[in-house]
Amino acid sequence: MPVKEIFTEAESKMKKTLEVLQSELKTLRTARASTALVENIKVDYYGTPTSLKSLAALSAPQPDLIVIKPFDPASIKEIEKAIKTSDLSLAPIVDAKLIRLSIPPLTEERRKQLVGQVKQIGEQSKIGLRNIRRDANKHLEKQEKDKLITEDDLKKGNKQIDDITKKYTDEIDAAVKHKSDEMMLD
Repeated sequence: MPVKEIFTEAESKMKKTLEVLQSELKTLRTARASTALVENIKVDYYGTPTSLKSLAALSAPQPDLIVIKPFDPASIKEIEKAIKTSDLSLAPIVDAKLIRLSIPPLTEERRKQLVGQVKQIGEQSKIGLRNIRRDANKHLEKQEKDKLITEDDLKKGNKQIDDITKKYTDEIDAAVKHKSDEMMLD
């Protein structure tokens, strides 16, 4: 496998790691209501676990309120049950054909806990990047050992892998800082 392919594969995996981090961070609660908090809650819809975003229109009309309007009014009880059993600790208010979720303000202590959780998720993503870098470098070393690439190609490939790892590490740090700052705002 040429150096370029190894580099492209490593970059693709690093990009995926960043995307996973960003989607995880969306599900964490901030001071403002966000539909991302609830969109991936699994609802037992006629025996099939289905994400809430495919069963209902979600909106956040106010900073402290999420409104859920099911496409099928018969599913409202199942949606309410799924929200109650989720780890969000929110009490849904059923109002005829829609559900309201009031988002209480976060305490200072809870904000700090959430920031710690964000940093932990960020660190896990960085570990993933380092593992991808290690695997790519091992692959390059094997190529050089098998005389498929030169020592110069190995050094150049290692530098490219290190540069792309730094780029994605910086992006992870930026995403973690942005989410942490967002949580600490009122």
